[in-house]
Amino acid sequence: MARFVLIGSGLAGGLLAAYLGRRDHDVDLYERRADPREGNIVGGRSINLAISTRGIHALEHIGIADEALRYAIPMRGRMIHDKSGALHFAPYDADPKKCINSIGRASLNAAVIEAAQRYSNVRVHFNHKCADVDLNEAVCHLETETGKLTVRGDAVIGVDGAFSAVRASMQREIANFQYDESYLAHGYKELTIPPAPDGSWQVEKNALHIWPRKSFMMIALPNPDGSFTCTLFWEFEGPRSFATTTTDDDVRRFFNEEFPDAVPLLPTLLEDFKNNPTGSLVTVRCAPWYYRDRVCLLGDAAHAVVPFYGQGMNAAFEDCVVLDECLNKFPDSRERAFSDYFKDRKENADALADLAIGNFIEMRDKTASKTFRAKKKLDHLLEAMLPGVYLPLYTMVTFTRIPYVEAARRARRQDQIVYGSIVAAIMFLFLLLKCSFNAR
Repeated sequence: MARFVLIGSGLAGGLLAAYLGRRDHDVDLYERRADPREGNIVGGRSINLAISTRGIHALEHIGIADEALRYAIPMRGRMIHDKSGALHFAPYDADPKKCINSIGRASLNAAVIEAAQRYSNVRVHFNHKCADVDLNEAVCHLETETGKLTVRGDAVIGVDGAFSAVRASMQREIANFQYDESYLAHGYKELTIPPAPDGSWQVEKNALHIWPRKSFMMIALPNPDGSFTCTLFWEFEGPRSFATTTTDDDVRRFFNEEFPDAVPLLPTLLEDFKNNPTGSLVTVRCAPWYYRDRVCLLGDAAHAVVPFYGQGMNAAFEDCVVLDECLNKFPDSRERAFSDYFKDRKENADALADLAIGNFIEMRDKTASKTFRAKKKLDHLLEAMLPGVYLPLYTMVTFTRIPYVEAARRARRQDQIVYGSIVAAIMFLFLLLKCSFNAR
């Protein structure tokens, strides 16, 4: 068995450590932050997430799904909030049992770390920051509060997020390493809808709430304590933006104009807006994800995506499943395992990146329109009429394990057939009517 050094004990890092531990590998997991189980969560930064089929499968595969999801809240569709305050519910799927689940980052992170630590061959070290990696020797140079240390493994896996130190070492050391990062012009800020006085949820519990406003939007996900975590996605710069909204009066005016039904639900709006950080939204693409049999990247370190399909964590968990399968398939060639994992996941990660940006445009610009809602109803009707034949894109991405790249291709083919057929039917009816008229 091999000795793996994992850098980053976030969601995917903890889960991967459990997978490797189960295979009897020797694992040391290093994290630059303090133990999240001790309440060391940075406020205002993505404290809850949406987990769906791909992520749940990864948890089931390691036997911790029930434990990890015990506090998850099912969301069966989008609740659209018009400016007038009118509500429109759009189910995610024709099957009402299919839902995505709002889950707290802290509780899920604790669950995967604890799953990893059940294996005696897995050790987790907090407050250890990775400064550099020697790719050829699989050596990590770490910094702690008391000094520096060097750790060596048979392989190093970077699971350390979008601003990965492991990937930075690969960028420096690998000739022709391909790297691209692109930022949206929008940032995000988290706000809070507290529970009602009796502890209940003040708006529909089992829905993802969206306030679409064309160039920007706000969303809200439910929490087990009766609160909702709201996230405002808004331009950094411009006449109306984070940059120009600086005073309490500016904030009040903006929210009263754009989200009047939400304002009474946000008693700490001014404090949250002022104190919570404004985060950025980055897409990272790179290649290759591995160096020989020594170093590999996984999750956001390899393919950070914007959060609008709710698939970043799900894709990272799916990475764990695929890498585990590849290591098991090629026990005598770790380089072959890393190579096959990269080939399998790279095109899917790139497809997801495109889908996520497209879904941002859909959520903010289209969900409020009657045409969009009519198309969703048509999607669900066709899905019900043609089970197993017609699957909406959202269903394939969220409620199946169809590879992302295949889901995107299949959706394009379906749209061509469906809308081509509609156009052909309209033209046929037009010609029929014209012939009937001429026959008179």
